[in-house]
Amino acid sequence: MEVAPENWINVGGRYGASFREYTEKFPFVLHGLSLSIGSPSPLDWDLLRAIKAFMSEHSIRCYSEHLSYCSDSGHLYDLMPIPFTEQAVDYVAERIMQIQDFLGQRIAMENVSYYAAPQQEMSEIDFTNAVLEKADCNLLLDVNNIYVNSINHSYDPLEFLRALPGDRIAYGHIAGHYDEAEDLRVDTHGADVIDPVWALLDAAYEQFGAFPTLLERDFNIPPVDELLKEVEQIRERQARYSQQSITESMGL
Repeated sequence: MEVAPENWINVGGRYGASFREYTEKFPFVLHGLSLSIGSPSPLDWDLLRAIKAFMSEHSIRCYSEHLSYCSDSGHLYDLMPIPFTEQAVDYVAERIMQIQDFLGQRIAMENVSYYAAPQQEMSEIDFTNAVLEKADCNLLLDVNNIYVNSINHSYDPLEFLRALPGDRIAYGHIAGHYDEAEDLRVDTHGADVIDPVWALLDAAYEQFGAFPTLLERDFNIPPVDELLKEVEQIRERQARYSQQSITESMGL
C-alpha cells in the first residue's frame, strides 16, 4: 500500500490507531506530494525530518517523490515540469543526494506526466536517466505517465520504456487517465486502466521482470470488487512474468 506522508504525519486518535494497524499488517511505501525537488526554493528540512521519523515509526519500505516541482515561496498544488537542461540535472541531482544522505537510504523518483516542456535542451528520457545516474537514486516507474506523455509529446512509449535503467526500479504505478482530445491525455487516476497501458505494463515486466506495482485510483472509485479486478490483473501478469523469468533462468 502507498500513502502520501503529508496526509498522515502527526495524525493521532482513532485514525492514527487504524493506520498503525495497517502498517503493522501490510508493506507500505510513501509517495510524497510536496518535496518539490526541482523548486528554486530551499529544501523543506522540517518536512524531511518528519518523514524520516514517520518512516522509522511505521517501518516504511520506500520513500518516493515526483521528478517535478510544486512550490516557490508557496505551494502551487500542481506538478510543474522541470526544464530538461544539463543545469537542471545538476541542480536536481544535488538536492536528491542531500535528501538521501539525510535519510540514510536511496529514494525513488517518479517519471511524471507533463503538458509543456519549457527550455527543453534534451529529451525527457535523457533528462530522466541523467538525474537517476547522477543522483544514484531509484526509479518509481509510472507506466501510465509514459503512455500519456507519448501521446502528448509524440514519442514511442516502448522506446522510452526500454531506455530506462531497470536495475533502478523500486516499484511501479499504473492508472487510468482522461482523453481530453485526440492528441491530449490528462493523467487523472480517475478511470479504469486501458488496454494500451496494460500492454505497456506487460512490456515493462517482459523487459525488467515483475516489479511491485501499485494501482492508483484517486476518484470515481468503483465498488471494491470491481477495483480489485484490476489489482488481480496486475497479480496475474506478475505471476506470469515471474514464472517466465524462472523458466528462462533454468534454460527451459
